[in-house]
Amino acid sequence: MQRYAMLFGTYMGVFWILKFGCFPLGMSHPFLSLLFLAFTVCVPFMGYRYARLYRDGVCGGGISIPHAYLFTLSMYIFAALLASVGHYIYFGYIDGGFILNSCRLQLDQMAQSGLPGIEPVIDEYRASLAMAEALTPVDITLSLLSANIFIGCLLGLPTALAVARRRPASDSTHQ
Repeated sequence: MQRYAMLFGTYMGVFWILKFGCFPLGMSHPFLSLLFLAFTVCVPFMGYRYARLYRDGVCGGGISIPHAYLFTLSMYIFAALLASVGHYIYFGYIDGGFILNSCRLQLDQMAQSGLPGIEPVIDEYRASLAMAEALTPVDITLSLLSANIFIGCLLGLPTALAVARRRPASDSTHQ
């Protein structure tokens, strides 16, 4: 089980890294932001597909709910670990404050819009940005890792329920 969870987790982790690449680029190109959201919606379907491949190819067409949950959870954990490497490289060596600066620019545009009652929201958002500036790349990476593992725990249960089924009976018993 671990071998296939690592294999499919690697595929999913690479997908998550590519998906994450659309996030900062989406701040200046709206289509890539939409693509990031579309890729995010694809994640549970990929998890289901990989769990089905594991069930049918390795488990002989049948898998229990606990086994399926353990497999999907392991797969999501391996994917999150690989994606964390990409997150650390991005925030440690590539970003250079780009995401925070983009958020500040959007905040300034909101402030200039003159919408009534927006000032408290803008003040709270500025305080959040000030807190985010204090985070190191390791802090951000660990936060994203724990969020991805938590989401994997949540997605694993419906995936396991959808994939689980009894092993098909052999043809020799029906003669």
